[in-house]
Amino acid sequence: MITISLCMIVKNEEDGLAECLSSVAGIADEIVIVDTGSTDRTKEIAAQFGSRIYDFEWIDDFAAARNYSFSLATKKYILWLDADDRIQEKDRQLFIKLKKRLSPDVDSVTMHYYLVFDSAGNVASSLRRNRLVRRDRGFQWIGPVHEYLAVWGNIQDSDVGITHGKNKVYTDRNLQIYLKRERAGEQFSPRDQFYFANELRDNAQYRKAVLYYEVFLKGNQGWVEDNIQACMKMGDCYERLGEREKQIESVARTLTYDKPRAEFCCIMGGYFLGKAQYDPAIFWFKAAVDCGRDKGGMGLVNSAHSTWLPHLQLCLCYDRMGQFELANEHNELALGHYPKHPSMMYNREYFQKKFGTWSEP
Repeated sequence: MITISLCMIVKNEEDGLAECLSSVAGIADEIVIVDTGSTDRTKEIAAQFGSRIYDFEWIDDFAAARNYSFSLATKKYILWLDADDRIQEKDRQLFIKLKKRLSPDVDSVTMHYYLVFDSAGNVASSLRRNRLVRRDRGFQWIGPVHEYLAVWGNIQDSDVGITHGKNKVYTDRNLQIYLKRERAGEQFSPRDQFYFANELRDNAQYRKAVLYYEVFLKGNQGWVEDNIQACMKMGDCYERLGEREKQIESVARTLTYDKPRAEFCCIMGGYFLGKAQYDPAIFWFKAAVDCGRDKGGMGLVNSAHSTWLPHLQLCLCYDRMGQFELANEHNELALGHYPKHPSMMYNREYFQKKFGTWSEP
């Protein structure tokens, strides 16, 4: 069985660190904690779990801190987590099985990263990340902000999921790091252009965000998934600025990079629905459902765009066209993905009254 070092960088994580470290029981053979300047009980809590604790002077560089934490590991493999990450019990058991069976020639293991859950507890947004890597491969983190772990070789996908349980108040910390680098005249990499645009968008600086998305896309050096997300996020900026036509133009650019994605199809469906053009709206919402059958990849996945959301919109389209049986059918399909959703439960009562008696579609 392989051995695993858990490597983490932390600062003022007293509220959630214990839950994170508790969730790796039976997984981590050692815990390496690199503290970047905590003023609360973070170190005390880490020590309760037998962690090896080191200090690192913060230099506005996440990759530097993570690489330092990796350099302190001593086991065969390195697992990295953030303090607000959790391994739920089901995934902990999957991880333990993986640990027992993993071939030692595997260089990296990807795992699901569950970002958002709906009110029914279903995963609404997720992606994959390289989570478990061989220490002797010397893989390095790259990028001061929104850093990534550069890996290669024998990469294995796993069914294990890591749950993101964000418990901190949002700050503009990352944006300020980017602005400081911009003022210093630093030449941004394509990846930095993309993530700087994201930070600007998240901080409601939509015009400037659009400029950086354009710079990123025109450079033609981005990962295809980032290119697609740049188009979608640029469209979101235009929507927030009230420029609907530019939104559609922006999201349509995704088609120059790959086949249609579910989110794009939902936006197109919504565009035509808003114009009461139900036939093209139905076409796009059905296309969104079809996109959900295409699984895999490392990109961001929002399952709502290919499950309950397009079915709910199809229900609305058919209802407005007077095709109530089809409308009811799609509402029930939507409920199958998201039971107890208030809008869909209301629709069920609506159709029950319309039909007089309830019957399954």
